[in-house]
Amino acid sequence: MLPFALSIFTGAFLLFQVQPLIGKFILPWFGGSPGVWTTCLLFFQTLLLGGYAYAHFSSTYLKPRHQAVLHLALLLLALVFLPITPADSWKTQIAGEPTWHILLLLVATIGLPYFVLSATGPLMQQWFGTTHPGASPYRLYALSNIGSLLALLSYPIFFEVRFSRLEQAGLWSIGLSAFVLLCGWCAWRVWRQLPAPATARTADDAPEAATPWIHRLFWVALPAIASVLLLATTNKLCQEVAVIPFLWVLPLALYLLSFVLCFDHARWYHRPTFAALLVLSLAAVCLMLGAGTEAPMKLQIAGYNLALFVACMVCHGELYQLKPPPRRLTGYFLFISAGGALGGLLVAIVAPALLQEFHEFEIGLVALAVAFAALGFVRRSRALALGAIIGALAATFAIPGLLASFDGGLGFWTEFVLFFQLQKWTVIFGIIGVLGCSFDFTIGRFAKEWRWPLGLPAILLAGILSHVLFQHATRAETATVLAASRNFYGTLKVYDHSVDEPDQHYRLLMHGATTHGLQFTAPARAMLPSTYYGPTSGVGLAVKHLDRPAGMKVGVVGLGTGTIAAYGRAGDTYRFYEINPAVERLARAPFTYLAQTPAKVDVIMGDARLELEHELDRQEPQNFDLLALDAFSSDAIPVHLLTAEALALYLRHLKPDGVIAIHISNRYLDLQPVVERLADHHGLAVACISDDPTDDWWQYSTTWMLLTKSLPFLAKSEILGVTEAPPLDRRPAPLWTDDQANLYSILK
Repeated sequence: MLPFALSIFTGAFLLFQVQPLIGKFILPWFGGSPGVWTTCLLFFQTLLLGGYAYAHFSSTYLKPRHQAVLHLALLLLALVFLPITPADSWKTQIAGEPTWHILLLLVATIGLPYFVLSATGPLMQQWFGTTHPGASPYRLYALSNIGSLLALLSYPIFFEVRFSRLEQAGLWSIGLSAFVLLCGWCAWRVWRQLPAPATARTADDAPEAATPWIHRLFWVALPAIASVLLLATTNKLCQEVAVIPFLWVLPLALYLLSFVLCFDHARWYHRPTFAALLVLSLAAVCLMLGAGTEAPMKLQIAGYNLALFVACMVCHGELYQLKPPPRRLTGYFLFISAGGALGGLLVAIVAPALLQEFHEFEIGLVALAVAFAALGFVRRSRALALGAIIGALAATFAIPGLLASFDGGLGFWTEFVLFFQLQKWTVIFGIIGVLGCSFDFTIGRFAKEWRWPLGLPAILLAGILSHVLFQHATRAETATVLAASRNFYGTLKVYDHSVDEPDQHYRLLMHGATTHGLQFTAPARAMLPSTYYGPTSGVGLAVKHLDRPAGMKVGVVGLGTGTIAAYGRAGDTYRFYEINPAVERLARAPFTYLAQTPAKVDVIMGDARLELEHELDRQEPQNFDLLALDAFSSDAIPVHLLTAEALALYLRHLKPDGVIAIHISNRYLDLQPVVERLADHHGLAVACISDDPTDDWWQYSTTWMLLTKSLPFLAKSEILGVTEAPPLDRRPAPLWTDDQANLYSILK
């Protein structure tokens, strides 16, 4: 058993170690968007399906010795792809949707190595069954998931911290070479195994009943639901915090942990317990969705990930309960991988095409509740039914605790609304619990056997959850929506406010839950600098006091509505870098800052860092007087724009006495020590300017940091007078580089 166990463990470790590694390589090439990781997961799940299909059909139609020869040949061919470092030629900018470009890049870079690794689990289990007749191979599947889990957990806390990306790629190449040797050992064991005599029969040769079609349906549906929730949870966290390996790894690790526990032994999945926890977690998620971005970030990370784990335990626990005899193992795993790939396809391809907002999470929860209710009837499970009833009753006591965890930080009105929702949930769950207990008593002595009324509370729960989530997804807008779009880079909406008041009529651009600019429509107010660019903001002060009578050249990373162009004068040049084509279309209509400014305006489409690199390659340094960075996607930080290497690039495009202005306003992260460390590394003076205008509501409170080598500029009274003194007791942040960026230490 040893060679098979080592091969399966090593293959699974390499399979999941390469996922965050390759994602980190290509993330900066596509703007640091959460869509990069979603596309990567789609690729991984689809190729996993291909590997499982290869394992299934090769074991079905080829003799064991022929399988061994074929697989060794593919493994040796995979070594040709080493090292797996993506070539710089793949950095070519793509106008519009880069999904297919990313998929093609991944195929060319790690396609074959990942394919043969993905086939390892089912194929080695099949070979183990060949060499060890009568032994159950299902624990080897749990070992595979342990290897995957260790790979994911070790990446952000060990490999990412201790090794550069190139060193990680080199270590992975060594690991793949060792894996090929282990597979050769297994193939040799298979080759030595003598074919069983034709007359030999075992207990496994007895005729087996055909697998019911409803079981096959659940083999696909349950992993598909778990996959949808995995990607949707990851998307939600990355959209609101940052696109970093930790927030990729944590949900995926919990997803894999559920596989490990469920397929190791049936005792880990206790139906009543997890049925009750599922109802509790669904109630908590609905409450957090209602609170939105006002819920503390740490609570959101913990709450959504715990809900994901419970959901995956239910999906994978029931999947294990539906497992077939070992001889049908490869087909079973093929169905499971098909479900996983289907979930990835729905989130990465179908949802962006059909939905204008991110509603995959809510849809996945509703699908889970419906599948849970259906499982109760199909499996005739008294345990699932009673667990749901207990969970419904327990939710009435758990929700007040969750509400208390907000710790009074949401404001009176929000807490009042949440309290009202709490009462609604209390009544709903109380009714479900009473009905469930009534059914329980009426069918006799605590329902020692399954009776169909036991399934009714689960159906009621699914209906109520669908109603609540539908209300959340379709809640009435507070203003008319002029335009809405969704693409690889996120969701955008333009709202029309105060239409009946000409002087107050304005349009607002939202990217997810974050304002990206507003503009009044009245000609007298149309060129007022608003939101994050007010006259008292750090960037507003920088523009005003740089003193360039002959004209100023301003670079802006992140277009938004083009608000900063309101400061433009004749002779000035404003050069915007924007990766999302939908943002440029909206900035030109219905917003008009770009059209009305007297300054010359250039909009460069593509990732700002890559475009700035290309300009240097063409010997075109821009000589900016001011370079403003405001490229946050929702509240997510494109980390590759705030590293030591990125700042060095900006300085090459900056005049010696120029200024870099970095917008660090953020709900969840304290970026000030990070920018201070970057400034110190490059020998720059820094000023942190926070403003909170109270007279004009259209000017938002902001925090900007100004970095420059010009000490006289920072010494101007208008700048020095509003510069904040750094806290004396704050520890310096580590230096962010392309290979290492530690966001955990700056969570608020």
